Formats: sequence, C-alpha cells, structure tokens
Amino acid sequence: MSGRLVSALVVVSLMLVFSAQVALAQMSDTPNLSINGFGTVGVVHSDEDQADFASNILVPKGAGYTRDWSAEVDSRLGLQLTANLTPRLSSVVQVISEQRYDGTYKPEVEWANVKFDVTPDLSVRVGRMVQSTFMSSEYRKVGYATPWVRPPLEVYRMMPVTNFDGVDVSHRSRFGEFTHTLRGTYGKADARYQGGGTAEARKAMGLSSTLEWGATTLFASYGQYRLTIEELNPFFDYFRLYGPEGEAIADRYDIDDKRFDVISLGARYDPGDWFVMGEWARSDSRSLTGDLRGWHVTSGYRMGAVTPYVTVARASVSSNLSDPGLSVGEWWPPAAELNEVLNHLLETSARQNSLSLGARWDFARNMALTAQYDHIDIDSGSQGILINHQSGFEPGGTVNLFSLALDFVF
Repeated sequence: MSGRLVSALVVVSLMLVFSAQVALAQMSDTPNLSINGFGTVGVVHSDEDQADFASNILVPKGAGYTRDWSAEVDSRLGLQLTANLTPRLSSVVQVISEQRYDGTYKPEVEWANVKFDVTPDLSVRVGRMVQSTFMSSEYRKVGYATPWVRPPLEVYRMMPVTNFDGVDVSHRSRFGEFTHTLRGTYGKADARYQGGGTAEARKAMGLSSTLEWGATTLFASYGQYRLTIEELNPFFDYFRLYGPEGEAIADRYDIDDKRFDVISLGARYDPGDWFVMGEWARSDSRSLTGDLRGWHVTSGYRMGAVTPYVTVARASVSSNLSDPGLSVGEWWPPAAELNEVLNHLLETSARQNSLSLGARWDFARNMALTAQYDHIDIDSGSQGILINHQSGFEPGGTVNLFSLALDFVF
C-alpha cells in the first residue's frame, strides 16, 4: 500500500468523522460520534549514568545519562474519535503525542481506518491499524488498561512499531462458552529512529488467534515481513570490496529486504481477585539482529483499590554472538577493524534478566497511580535494552529503575 494511498485513507477517515458530526447535529437522538482519550504522566529514575533507559528503542533519550529523573520515557497523550456512520460502517482516528525519534512531541496519527462489518462476526478494515503481534498489542499504549507501568520490553521490544498501513480481516465465532477471534493482516510499516534513519517493513503479513472462555484467554500469532535499513548498507559495502568472502559476510548480516519471522504465544487467567499472565516470543532472521527470544510472567493480587504485582522476564539471542569475519590482510579498509565492529554489534545484542515489583492504586474513577521497581541484570558483554551509550558505559552489570505513572482515560 503506497504512502499516497495511506494519506488518502487518513483524509477519508477524517471526512467520515466530520460527516458523522453533521449527522449527529441533524439527529441529536442518535449518538453517532464518540470522543475518547487516554494518557500517562510518568517519571523514571535510573542509576545507570552512562546510558539511557527508554520504553521504545527508536527514541533518542530517556532516564539515566540524559536525566536522572525523566518524564519522557512513559508520558503520552492520546485522543480517539470514532464515527458510527451506518450500522455496518464506522471509522476511527487516533492521534498520540509522545516522544518521537527526533526527541519532539509532535502528534502523530496512530490509527486512521474505515471498518465494514460484512456480518455481525466478520469485519474488514482498511487504513492504519494496530499491530496484532502480542497479547496486549491492542492497548499497549493505554497505561490504564495494563497492570504495569509499561509492557515488559524483553518481549515487546521485538516489535517497537505499534501500527501498520494496509488491510485486516477479523472473524469471531462462538461455540458454547468459548469465543474465538481470528485476525489476518497485510500491509507495510515504516519506523523513523534516532539519527533520522528509516526502517522499512514491506510485504508484512500476520495471523493471530485469541480464544476466550470464562477467566481464561489464550493467544497465538505469527507474522512475516521483509525489512530494509538502508543506513547499514555502506558498512556492509566495505565487506563486499573483499570479493566472495566479503560478499558472503555481507549477505549474511545486512538488513536489505531480509525476511523476519515473529511468533508469539500468550496466556492469561483472571478470575477477579487475582491474575496471572505470561507471554513468549521469538523473532528469527538471517541478519545482524540475529534470532531474538523473550518471555515474561506477571502475577498480581487485587486488595480493594490496590493491586501489587510481580514480573520476571528474560531477553536472549539464540544465534551466534561472534563471527570469524574476513581474513586479515593488507587491504583497505582494514579487515581487522571491520571484523571488530561486526563482532561488537553481534555481542552487544540485548540479553538480560529482569525482576519487577509494583503496585497499582485505582484511587479514582478512570484514574490509577502505579509505582514500579525494576532490577535488570544484563549479561556479560551485552548492552541490554539500554540506548544512548556513552564512552564510559561498560556492557554487563545491573541497572535499577524506579517508575511512577499516573494513568487516566476519559
């Protein structure tokens, strides 16, 4: 789906919302338009002063080196307009302001789509929609809807882009006490990251399945896409100067139309007074990022308005952390330096364990205050999920975080 078509869909969605507003004015007894919002005002402290902790790996700064206490990690504001134009046709536009790749808070369109209900249980959407990679993807940016200050990054960092442009089809079926939702998607997604580069995912297709009965939810998804990060090409072009040996290394590690496969499994049991949930995900690719693995388990107990919880999580890489590289010779650029950079990139991939202790206080209607402590144990040689590394940063070690977030919906 081209950028022009996506822009056109956004315009169409806005026009549909405007049309619904006109209809609402003409038929005041029919609620055709709804406006909702959500937000988080949060602060995070990190005891690591040579790198930053951020909730999104695409942004340039966070808590730690940039600021001891940062309000940029979790704070955001979102506004959503939903227009029900006919019993079968509706449109949604969602705009969010949060830290972007360039450090600004310019609002961006998160969703902008048109939905048509073919039957009460079969629907088709076209435009910009949410990714369905993980169990909490639909509301991962709505802090009020999740038990944590932020979803565990050991899993959710694998897909930092939360939306895509394209089409999706969703079918819901019921049998006895069971409800099953099957969703298929196809489209593209672009992500700008710190420094101004762009990661382009094309031919992105996905299939997710959600099974619900009583207090139990089971989730599974599979996604596949072709990823290109052009800013990495010059580095691997140096390898190609060395002939077949360099060509083989470049083809193995470059990210130029490389296929990525992502699998996610999740389960949740929530009878009311307490809950337990967990997710496991893997991302496989024949590229510099390697084969990523991640999981988390969270459990909490509701005591009136207060819900204490604990989360354990792990991020790892199942692919090689080093490569022999080029045969060292008298060539320019020096083969030894290229090998050193390549192995540094492979070794410093995110590998860490984390333990999170938190408590949520629902002190008012549609408002909650959550405090969370994270102890992160980074594997030797790894940079973990930290960003903005400074010259004094040493891979490995531990990081302690304290987060406080006020979440609200309206």
